[in-house]
Amino acid sequence: MEAVLRVAVRADGPAVAELARASVRELFPAYYDPAQTASAAEHITTLDTALIDDGTYYVHEAGGEIVACGGWSRRNKLFNASTAGADARLLDPATEPARIRAMFVRSDWTRRGLGRAILDACTDAARAEGFTQLALMATLPGVPLYMAFGFTEVESAELPMPDGVVLGAVAMERPIDLPVKEKSV
Repeated sequence: MEAVLRVAVRADGPAVAELARASVRELFPAYYDPAQTASAAEHITTLDTALIDDGTYYVHEAGGEIVACGGWSRRNKLFNASTAGADARLLDPATEPARIRAMFVRSDWTRRGLGRAILDACTDAARAEGFTQLALMATLPGVPLYMAFGFTEVESAELPMPDGVVLGAVAMERPIDLPVKEKSV
């Protein structure tokens, strides 16, 4: 079965939220302790509907099920579970990076190129709006994908969740027009 990439719509919200929670529950224990995993499943998996309303969020659908999701934003919010420094203002593409946001893949669909396809779609769309840089806040399970896509670490970070639990993370950036190396087989 092949997954088809499309722009998300509001009706996808419940399925996206469930996919995000399941992805966190299944993939985060390799990087975080049980309290961190539970907190992440509660707080970073809430869908930011502004991404859908802006037309910047994508899903991969296979057999009528959403198996991967992620997007980008032209707004000043780097990640869910935090409002620190975030607002709804539009970023200036000439001086600020577009934000990669809320990437999740169902555990049985990892390592099939779905995340890369979403990142390609995000990069193309952000470039079309004049952005020259991308930025993101990666949870630890996502770091290998982002590094393979050409992102570099800006700094390690600690993400305080609303319940007081702290997650290790990595702030990352990359130029939009950075050529991505193809993996050798």
